[in-house]
Formats: sequence, C-alpha cells, structure tokens
Amino acid sequence: MIDFNLPPYLGTETDYMIEAVHNKKICGDGKFTKLCHQWLEEKTGTAKALLTTSCTHALEMAALLLHIRPGDEVILPSFTFCSTADAFVLRGAKLVFVDIRPDTMNIDETKIEDAITEKTKAIVPVHYAGVACEMDTIMDIARRHNLMVVEDAAQAVMSEYKGKALGTIGDFGCYSFHETKNYSMGEGGAILIKDPSKIEEAEIIREKGTNRSVFLRGQIDKYTWVDHGSSYLPSDLNAAYLWAQLQEADKINDNRLATWQMYYDAFEELEKEGFVQRPIIPAECKHNAHMFYLKAKDLQERTELISHLRKCGVGAVFHYIPLHSAPAGVKFGRFHGEDEFTTKEADRLMRLPMYYGLEKDKVQHIIESVISFYHK
Repeated sequence: MIDFNLPPYLGTETDYMIEAVHNKKICGDGKFTKLCHQWLEEKTGTAKALLTTSCTHALEMAALLLHIRPGDEVILPSFTFCSTADAFVLRGAKLVFVDIRPDTMNIDETKIEDAITEKTKAIVPVHYAGVACEMDTIMDIARRHNLMVVEDAAQAVMSEYKGKALGTIGDFGCYSFHETKNYSMGEGGAILIKDPSKIEEAEIIREKGTNRSVFLRGQIDKYTWVDHGSSYLPSDLNAAYLWAQLQEADKINDNRLATWQMYYDAFEELEKEGFVQRPIIPAECKHNAHMFYLKAKDLQERTELISHLRKCGVGAVFHYIPLHSAPAGVKFGRFHGEDEFTTKEADRLMRLPMYYGLEKDKVQHIIESVISFYHK
C-alpha cells in the first residue's frame, strides 16, 4: 500500500535533538525554538512568530488576543477542520458559516459581508490546500466593518498571496507543524503576530499568564502572574526536529511541487474528457503543494474511486465533513445563506498521496490507477 502521508524526515533531526539534550534545555523557548522563531520572522516578514504546541493552540491564542466573549460572532467556512471553530467556541462565540468557492474550496469572499451583524467580531479565512483566499477583498471588508482577521494558514507554510506570505496579511496567522504538514515537529504550530503592540500580550498568554518572557530578556528583575493564559510552549526537542526541516524548506517545497505537477499534468486528459476536475490555482496565488486532490462526479463515484485505488494499493482519502452538518456545528453555529457548494464539493473531493520523497514510480502507479478507473 502506498501511504497517503509520511512525515518529512531529512536525517539531521535526531542530531539536533541530541544537541538539545546536551544543551540541558529541553523545555520551551530553548535554542532551537528561538532559531525557528527567527526563521519564520525572516521568511514571512511578520512582526513576531511564536511556536505553539499545535495550530489548534495558535488559534486559541488568537481568540484570546481578540478578546472573544460569549455572544460574539465569528464568520468562517464550514469546509475546514474542527480546530478552526473550537478556538472560538471555547470563548463562547457563535459560529456563522458561509459558503465556499468551488474553484479553490476557500471561503467565498462575496458571501461574507451579508453575514455580518452587530455581534460580528472576526473573520477567519482558511487557506485550503495552501492556496490563498481572496485576501484583498476580505481585508477590505474587515477594515470597513472594524473586524479582526485570523488566517487559518495551517496548510500554508511557504504559500503566498500577491507576494505576501500567508498568515501575515490578517491580524494573526496560524500555522501547523503536525506530522501531516509540509514541515513537521510531530505536534506543533505557530502564531504570527502582525501588530508589534500585541507581542507582549501574546507572550503573556503563551507563558501561562506570566510576564516571564520579559524577565528572561532582562527587562524586569522578577516575573509574576499578570493575566490569563496557558502553557502553549512546545518542547525544544520538538523545535529541534522542526529546525532541521526549516533549514531545508526550499528542498522540501520543490520536491512536493514536482510531485504535484506530475499529478496535474497527468490528469489533464481526464479533465478534458469530463471525468474529473483538477485543482485551480488563481494567478495571484503561489501554493506549496500541500495536497493534490481530484473531484469526481459525485459522492457515489468518489466512494467507488477510493475503493478502486485501495485495491490498487493506493491510500487515497476524502477530506472534511462540513462542520455545519456535524452535531457540534449545529449546536454552536448556523449556516448563513445557501449551501450551494460546501456540501456538494466536499462530497466530490478525493486526496491522493502527497509527501516529501514520494518516489516517481509510485506517483506513476497512482496516476495509472486513477486512469484505469475511468478507462476500464
């Protein structure tokens, strides 16, 4: 069976982890955490990057930094992972789901403004498959209505919109370094902070509500509990693992893009024949080959295709069940407007194996297996 995903591994990860042990500093914010922070800040241009224990926790930090309160409303797509919603539900917010665009599977920016009420506090665009939402329009809506924007860029490290790194356009951006992502530390994430005036508050929240970060920089002579917070710091062992991959970020990115392009080119004829639809990358977007998906005719055909691929030894999978149809989505939110595309497109989408180091002969086998389903 060709695995759907394998976490990236370069071979230097354990060397850095051993170094972290020898440094006798394996808790949060050690040498490798700081190196990762520096890389993220230089690569993206954000004012501050802070590693977290997960993208879920990065989103929770964003919700805390926005001072989300019970009764506030947050606008987001339903086609996303539950963490996007959980971060705001935990603060008592009401979720307002809007439809997606069928071309990118991202939130439909033209449906956002009509969903805004006097209770709306934030817009949370999700950059699906590392392809940017229409951020100019979203930011214009946010500024005109005095709303904050949190980019769920879990899948979008190394992706751009009009030359800007995803995660740096909104007020906060959230990355994932889970083992399924392009760059991994096992479990982990990061929050990107655009406004320098928010950095100290973010550090306090991340350090259990203490001003320990300021103390460690020598700006105060002792630290204490000053506000609410939690322990969002990953171990420096995890950061050491990630650092090995960030150093080779372009190598990993180029390898994934090459695999993505093989798929894209190979399925051109199937698309012309009307069997499948390939991903669409808008001209203003630079993606990171986080995933490659195809859209079948409908749910039944997708189910049959996945079953066929498994018989061929290919680990293909579908993706999200739209949140508004889940029990918690019904409990904590509502869908604004018509569900024209969210459910229909989610039912058609199938993801093919995609990971760093996926061998070309395996990619070719996957391609031939898909084609054989339609050309029986």
